[in-house]
Amino acid sequence: MPIDYSKLQAIPRRDEPYHIVVTAAHHDDIEFGVAGSVARWIREEGATVTYVIITDGGAGSNDPETTREQLVALRRAEQLEAAARVGVQDLRFLDYPDGCLQATLELRRDITRVIRETKPYRVVCQDPTAVFVHRAYVNHPDHRAAGEASVYAVFPSAETRPIFPELLAEGYEPHKVGELYLNLTQEPTHYHDISATIDLKMASLSAHVSQIGAGADFENGAKKWLLQANRDGGEMVGVAYAEHFRVLKFDEERESWYKEEMGRRASGRPNPAQ
Repeated sequence: MPIDYSKLQAIPRRDEPYHIVVTAAHHDDIEFGVAGSVARWIREEGATVTYVIITDGGAGSNDPETTREQLVALRRAEQLEAAARVGVQDLRFLDYPDGCLQATLELRRDITRVIRETKPYRVVCQDPTAVFVHRAYVNHPDHRAAGEASVYAVFPSAETRPIFPELLAEGYEPHKVGELYLNLTQEPTHYHDISATIDLKMASLSAHVSQIGAGADFENGAKKWLLQANRDGGEMVGVAYAEHFRVLKFDEERESWYKEEMGRRASGRPNPAQ
């Protein structure tokens, strides 16, 4: 079903400091997807942010002269630099093998542990339902596995005491997340104006030299493509540059499905369930 971008809502500003956990399958996924929003949340809203990088990045090269161990170390260093450029200092590397990630209970427990420890108001993850993105991209299965494990870590695992009792033994009490943001989604409900932080996003992305090159290779490749993608996303909603999300709210009283649907129809908002 085509997206009616004119009906997307702007992500509202929060007035009090809060914590965010951002999960991603690979080193550079966050920079391609949500780094502009992360930079705004930190600079304008006082948010603190934890990155959870799920795989070790070891499948990110076809160079026969590069060993997996070399690439894993290099990509970790690049991710640390990329995060620092938007103000993120807390990074968790789960080091699952790159390229063959599955949404196992072990992975869900590891993400649940981070959520219970850091107690975020908002969790941002990749949309596990996205398979064919536009006309020219098949979503990486690692992205979908990372998203699925993250969604189910948010609910029910993070907030339910009997799930993963071993986390209780480690001292991690249940925590209820307020919001879940899905990126790389074909069903957005909200947009975020990143015009003020697009340069920070590009600076952060440029740290991943092993993946996107440097100098002219970066300027004429990944940077040019992503600037245009975010510019196009902004044009669809009336701003210079934008990132899009599907947003689920857990910190408000749940309405009946009928009242929610009538409110959606009256406002002209797209149906996030479709």
